[in-house]
Amino acid sequence: MTARDAAPPRAPQAVPFSEAFLFWLKLGFVSFGGPAGQIAIMHRELVETRRWISERRFLHALNYCMVLPGPEAQQLATYIGWLMHGTRGGLAAGALFVLPSLAILIALTWAYLAFSHAPLVAALLAGVKPAVVAIVVAATVRIGSRALRGPFHVAIAVAAFTALAILSTPFPLVIAAAALAGVAGHRFAPGASRAARAAAEHHDPAVIDDDTPPPAHAKASAGKLAATLAAGIAIWAASLYALVAALGPGNDYAAMARFFTQAALVTFGGAYAVLPYVVENAVGQFGWATMTQMIDGLALGETTPGPLIMFVAFVGFVGGWTKALLGPEAIVAAGMLGAVVATWFTFLPSFVFILAGGPFVERSRDDVHLEGPLSAITAAVVGVIASLAVFFAWHVFWPGASTATFPRGTDWPSVVIAAVALALLLKNKAGVMSVIAGSALAGIVLMALRA
Repeated sequence: MTARDAAPPRAPQAVPFSEAFLFWLKLGFVSFGGPAGQIAIMHRELVETRRWISERRFLHALNYCMVLPGPEAQQLATYIGWLMHGTRGGLAAGALFVLPSLAILIALTWAYLAFSHAPLVAALLAGVKPAVVAIVVAATVRIGSRALRGPFHVAIAVAAFTALAILSTPFPLVIAAAALAGVAGHRFAPGASRAARAAAEHHDPAVIDDDTPPPAHAKASAGKLAATLAAGIAIWAASLYALVAALGPGNDYAAMARFFTQAALVTFGGAYAVLPYVVENAVGQFGWATMTQMIDGLALGETTPGPLIMFVAFVGFVGGWTKALLGPEAIVAAGMLGAVVATWFTFLPSFVFILAGGPFVERSRDDVHLEGPLSAITAAVVGVIASLAVFFAWHVFWPGASTATFPRGTDWPSVVIAAVALALLLKNKAGVMSVIAGSALAGIVLMALRA
């Protein structure tokens, strides 16, 4: 072996913005699998293959995004894009993570509303709905196996489930209570969330390595923080004012803007955790969609790339379409505007969080003071997702049932499809897309047998 062969690997050259842009665009079209799958794709591409960022820096960014409300995978992409190329890099990475999914969901939602009464579409949805129940149950099991590290966190999960499923406690209060419990009880559950900080000591050098100093744009200052927050608030206010000025103060689009901004600020724990909050208000308070449509929309969201919280685009489209917010002759345009409004106001806070807070995160890379509340919130999320699974199962397995304790008329084919899908997800580690495709096929077979 020559001296040259034995030389340690060298860090790759600085990444041009054009190359990074093309990667973020590609990621937007292949980011299936929910947050876990999307983070795994970024880790494989950015840390292992391309070596654009080291393991330790990647996990540090991920820790910050996990603490924030909003879609952590999209925020992680925004953070890394910002760290590499400043504001334009963060905007490109975050926007390209979302835009392909928005375009696909708009097309799928239009097809769903235009052809939902066709027998074939009804059969497909009849098979996919039980699969959605299985997907949510599998998410509960998967997240619970990592988050519930002892009796303290189990108690938080049970309390969160009880508060939501039985006591109908507002979702933000559940999250706030979990965070306070984490601060107060951290001494009783040490080490519950330390795995994310365990980076390998030996690794190949990266463009942004463990000891690479933050670039100039990542230097923290109170002035830069104030300017970024002011710009974010101004953009939000201008967007809301434009809707009010164009359509009147009481229009549903302005209500969507306010509601989805509020939802974006309480989405701790990812999309599954906030779905009950969105479903409850979109169906019960605003009447933008029915419960059946919400379950169908979640199924569509599971089949598209991008963050699952893109489900809000479906809600906005259905609300604009069904309420004909731009008049009966423009229901497609009304739906598209609703999807864009829901998406814009859901993701705008995420960009502000990253661009404003990123410099301070870079300055305090070894700070672990958020470990207690973060681990407690993650435990509460398990209970939240479990309540969502029960909520969906009730409407899928007992369609049209009231709030009776023991409903009648169980849809046994749906129960069987859900059980098989759950076994495939948990035991066979099947992919979400293959499970949904198989369940859709089962729905078609059931339609043929019944015919």
